[in-house]
Amino acid sequence: MTMSAAMLVLEDNTKYCGLSINPPGLIKKGEVVFNTGMSGYQEILTDPSYCGQIMVFSYPELGNTAVNYEDDESIMPYTQAVIVNNICFSINNWRSKVSFIEYCLNNKIILLYGIDTRNLIKKIRSKGSVNGLIFTSSATDVLQQNHQILSLLDIPSMEGLNLVKHVSTKMPYQWNYKSKNNWYNYISEKKIEIQKYYKIIALDFGIKANILRRFNDKGCSIIVLPISTSYEEILAYKADGIFLSNGPGDPSIVNNGIKTVIHLLSIEKMIPMFGICMGHQILSLAIGSLTFKLKFGHHGLNHPAGLTKRMEVTSQNHGFAVQPESINNDWIKITHFNLNDQTIAGICHRSKPIFSIQYHPEAGPGPHDSDYLFDHFLKIVYIFKKNRVYKTS
Repeated sequence: MTMSAAMLVLEDNTKYCGLSINPPGLIKKGEVVFNTGMSGYQEILTDPSYCGQIMVFSYPELGNTAVNYEDDESIMPYTQAVIVNNICFSINNWRSKVSFIEYCLNNKIILLYGIDTRNLIKKIRSKGSVNGLIFTSSATDVLQQNHQILSLLDIPSMEGLNLVKHVSTKMPYQWNYKSKNNWYNYISEKKIEIQKYYKIIALDFGIKANILRRFNDKGCSIIVLPISTSYEEILAYKADGIFLSNGPGDPSIVNNGIKTVIHLLSIEKMIPMFGICMGHQILSLAIGSLTFKLKFGHHGLNHPAGLTKRMEVTSQNHGFAVQPESINNDWIKITHFNLNDQTIAGICHRSKPIFSIQYHPEAGPGPHDSDYLFDHFLKIVYIFKKNRVYKTS
């Protein structure tokens, strides 16, 4: 295997030199963020919420479980580049189909390794998420191109950037995929009335496949719609529930999604609504709250979230959060906080069947502490399905 010299350059001109398995001549730009997960790199690379980002893994070695054909969260990887301390060149997993190295090469993901990732992550924690550039070259070329690096660092800030339009589906589709391996079999699925057939509309801001799998596992028919879908078109489906998905970028810029949710909230006979991550932020903005950019975001599988005496270990991936002082307590109740920094992690409306969370109950990767929220949503759907009238106020 041919190795290339590679360099990460941050916007303050800090440089990290390492090696890459990619050929010379590749350049990738993006926001540099870190993830504290010890596993799940395949799911992370294919999560649309990571669109436009360069991922630094705090776990020192990646590659041993390789890549399979079942755990992708979308049809393609969205992460620009991956930075890790060390690569495992041997595959040690019975489900593997292609090595992690081959996967990165095939998808032109720059894989930079051999740098001090601990030092880099400490810098991000201190300075905050920063933009960066990675390029591969020969060692001689790296030295010759140093004077050109700053001119290449023209990278837009994630704040004010609408990435949802790049990852949302262009056409409506129905999710019919049946997983060969249901990794949730050990979770007790309650065989009660919520297991009946329900039609759920998912508004796609960058939806993960495992969210669709969970709804499908629970007996729902899932129709995924583009963010350009009008609220009249959504109502024409006569759905039993509406789901607002995760997604990348700045939620305050996704104006069409916010306007659509505002209209959906005006329906006289409400359709139950559930939002995750970007969906949580869009719902909050539609209600009148504001969002802000976190210093370095929450990216990992072990974030504690809860309220008072109840706590869940959650999978989180977001760079923005809802401003606590913008919450109207007459309308909205805070149901969860991120217990690391006390940012808002969950809300519900006091009089309407809507709620949202700032983490991933479907995991993929991560713990399953919050999977009950899908059942909670479907219980609300069951209650509000009776005698529903589809009209606006």
